[in-house]
This record gives sequence, structure tokens and C-alpha cells, in this order.
Amino acid sequence: MNEFAGVAAAMAGGLLPALAWLWFWLREDSVHPEPRRLIALAFFAGMVTVAIVIPIENALSALVSDGTYIVLSAGAATTLIFALWSIIEEVCKYIAARITVLWRYEDDEPIDPVIYMVTVALGFAAVENTLFLLSPLAGDTLMSTVMTGNLRFVGATLLHVLSSAVIGVMIALVFYKSARVRRLFAFIGVILASALHALFNFFILNTADDNLLRTFAFVWLGLIALLAVLEFVKRIRKRL
Repeated sequence: MNEFAGVAAAMAGGLLPALAWLWFWLREDSVHPEPRRLIALAFFAGMVTVAIVIPIENALSALVSDGTYIVLSAGAATTLIFALWSIIEEVCKYIAARITVLWRYEDDEPIDPVIYMVTVALGFAAVENTLFLLSPLAGDTLMSTVMTGNLRFVGATLLHVLSSAVIGVMIALVFYKSARVRRLFAFIGVILASALHALFNFFILNTADDNLLRTFAFVWLGLIALLAVLEFVKRIRKRL
């Protein structure tokens, strides 16, 4: 596979599944859909966030691995690094959504912050998966690439959706409260999302390859629970 074909295949493998999931989640807001320009903006914001996150993650990884300020075993250092990465990614995705779409007047009903957070997460996952796929496409077999893509599709992509949606749900629950309360719940949402993301990464690190699908199954269960919560969110109304 030549270089151009490999890059094109990686981009397709990262972008197309994310767009397919975006289409699915937008159907949850089909009654009063968000403007396409804002959905596109949120998706693009998630993509750009990857470029901001990677240098920060690399710097923290080097700091932890260096051992100058904290001495850890190899396993503990890896666990700490993945936990820090989880926090950075969830904080940055929320900031990206806050800067681009969550302040706009179109964000006018409780379901909206969930949709916007999910859209940012899918933009982030699209670029992350593209970068992840570039390595196996560069010198491995097509079958290995397909298997890698499938695991990312059912695992990491949905994890980003689930964790970011948690932030959106927390905002939705107090959507008609004061700005101070909304900020507090958004903060709690970021903490919960980071913990969920870190927990998933911990299980990935400590689970044999043969049992990875079992770990991914918990993400699917979380998404089923999320769909049920969204039905509740859709019923939230402003008290007169």
C-alpha cells in the first residue's frame, strides 16, 4: 500500500465511522435539531482539540517517565500517564465545546449540550482514530488494520461519546438553573467523565487481549443507560 493510499484509508477509517455515529446521535434531537453550521463547528472543534492535547500529553508522559519528581514502577507510571491523559482529554473537549457552541443562543433546550458534547467527542475521535490507524496501515496487513479499526470503532470512539455525554447530561439536568449551578454541574461532569475514561483505560491496561471485548461491552451498557437518560432529559421543562 503506497503512502497516499495508506493516508487516505486511515482518514476514511477515522472519519466515516465518526460521521456514522454522529448521524445516529443527531436523531436523538430530531424534533428541534441544531443548526448544521454549529454541528459542523463542534465537530471541527473536536478535531482541532487533538492537536492541542497531544503536546500536553507528551509533555506529561515525559515528566512522569523521567522520574525526577516522582519515582514509580513501570506499571504505576503507565497507569498514572493514562489517568492524566483521560483528564486532559475530557477537560479539553469540554473547553472546546464551551468556547465554540455551548454559549450560543441556539443551545436553548436541555438535550442540546448533550448533542454538542457528543459532536465534539466524535470530531476528537475521528482524528485520534485516523492517527491510530496510520501506524498499522504503514506496514502491517490489511486484515490487521481492519481488526484495529473495528476495536477502535466499538471501543475508544464510543468511550469518547459516553464520557463527553456525561458532561452534557450534567449540564442538562440543571439547564434552567442559575449560571453558577450550571458551572458547578459542568465541573462535576468533567470529573465524572475523566474518572470513567481513566477507569476504562485502567481495564484496557490490565485486561488480556482475549478479553478486550468484555471490557468494551461495559461501554455498550453505558451507552444503553445513556439513551435511557436522554429520554428523561427530553422531558425536562422550565418551571414557570
